[in-house]
Amino acid sequence: MKQRIITAIIAAAIFLPIVIYGGIPIIIVSYLLATVGLYELLKMRKLYLFSIPGIISLIMLWIVLFPSRYMSLWDSFQYTKVDIFLFAVLCFLTYTVASKNHFTFEDVSFSVLSILYVGIGFYYFAETRETDNGLQYLFYSLFIMWATDSGAYFFGRAFGKHKLWPEISPNKTVEGSIGGILSALIVAILFSIFSDIEHSLIILLIVTTIASIFGQIGDLVESAFKRFYNVKDSGKILPGHGGILDRFDSLLFVWPLLHILHFI
Repeated sequence: MKQRIITAIIAAAIFLPIVIYGGIPIIIVSYLLATVGLYELLKMRKLYLFSIPGIISLIMLWIVLFPSRYMSLWDSFQYTKVDIFLFAVLCFLTYTVASKNHFTFEDVSFSVLSILYVGIGFYYFAETRETDNGLQYLFYSLFIMWATDSGAYFFGRAFGKHKLWPEISPNKTVEGSIGGILSALIVAILFSIFSDIEHSLIILLIVTTIASIFGQIGDLVESAFKRFYNVKDSGKILPGHGGILDRFDSLLFVWPLLHILHFI
């Protein structure tokens, strides 16, 4: 626990000032976090970032992450992100032949899904910050997920009796999940009182409930990945916490969701 707390304090001291400042630094951070996240996923399947398919994956990821505010620079290439992404998929499939099926169709599918999973999540991390009132919405997303995680942990320890999804994550309970949602709703009420978020309290509570649920689903998705590939943590970059995916699994679901719901 002591190591977790020390790591959390150091990470917050680095991460939060960048979130507050925004601009180029937050774009750089989104690229760094997504790159590490992709590395962690590929490693689970024993694929390597420094290989031909790994380099293709990295290029595809960086294209997905390219921020909308600079799309005018992209227009000079006369190709859309989708065009290049589809061409990269063809390169993947070509490599299955060149490698004589050492790199399989399943590897292609895993790589593409990993790119989208990590890339879309961190793309919307940077995009959220760049929107009007983006700092408030980014803090809102961070605090409701921290509240969900903490509430689920403490409620689960105090009242947990019914397993939520034991085949995927044996320690999570229904009571903990409900406690996480309630904790997130308390944070949402505080944001309604003390921030300038323009949505009504009812909308805020509805979106927070949905986001808290989807955040927990994101957590379970990453747990399913780890259980399927028989790894304890996605990485070791954050002592006491694991890898980047272990810390951002919920938010990778929540950031796109808030944009899909037109909340941001």
